Amino acid sequence: MDITLRQLDYFIALAETRAFWAAAEKVFVTQPALSVQIRELETRIGVQLVIRDRRGITLTPAGQEVLRAAHRVRAELSAMQAAVRWQEGLTGRLKLGVIPTVAPYLLPKALPLVAERYPGVDLRVREAMTHELLAALDDGALDAAVLALPSGRADQIEQPLFEDRFLLAGAHEALGGLVARAEALRPATLDPDSLLLLDEGHCLADQALEVCGLARSRTRVDLGASSLATLCGLVAGGFGFTFLPEIALASERAAAPAMGVARFSGPEPRRVIGLVRRNLPGPDAWFDELAGLLQEAGEALIAAQPHVPGA
Repeated sequence: MDITLRQLDYFIALAETRAFWAAAEKVFVTQPALSVQIRELETRIGVQLVIRDRRGITLTPAGQEVLRAAHRVRAELSAMQAAVRWQEGLTGRLKLGVIPTVAPYLLPKALPLVAERYPGVDLRVREAMTHELLAALDDGALDAAVLALPSGRADQIEQPLFEDRFLLAGAHEALGGLVARAEALRPATLDPDSLLLLDEGHCLADQALEVCGLARSRTRVDLGASSLATLCGLVAGGFGFTFLPEIALASERAAAPAMGVARFSGPEPRRVIGLVRRNLPGPDAWFDELAGLLQEAGEALIAAQPHVPGA
């Protein structure tokens, strides 16, 4: 019996979940059916792929090799499908990834535009951190992703969408005192002990460290905020200062009215939000159309933010 794509999909699900019951749920089959397919895959290849114990499953060295090959097969198949899929532009199912510090603010602007202008698109959105989105692009699980540029990947096509400036956020009184004392408000002059960042893995934290010229070990990350909303609530309560993307200003200030914001002196720190896809052959009009729509939504989002005077 030849190896089937179904068996590879089941094996990938098992490797990701490390439990037969969870893998079965993920691929919408019963656990016995999945177990049978995994055993048949092992029989066909002629080696044991997984070790079963009370804690779940562990991949054997051969299993690790088969997993890498399965991902390559899936990626190549996805590339083949993508090469013919977008002949008619932006239509059909579109799998889009968005980083967490952009998704809650951009999507409410962008999704109505997609529905209005491209009613034939079945949009599926996944919110995840940058490294997860890039891995999903590699595997063909996503068609495109919205993230901060550059992605650091030479094998990706990148299209800048809009610039998102950083503001300094903190409790009103503390922020007012800081601004009054500073001749020029610049990231590099901030006290590292007063700066709160998102948990490691969020690209926004890495960008903030870069513009400050700081190492993560010199910042207060012990509070472990995993969302921008949590971080804004902390600084509004007087727990220090943080960098707030301008696209998040209206939403987060409404949720945390005790939080004040100040604009940095020029040149203002900023990030470039862009659309990324794999470098695949075939038509790319769909990508240009999607980028144009997201750019329009992003620029409208920036324009709708409350005015913050320059420092």
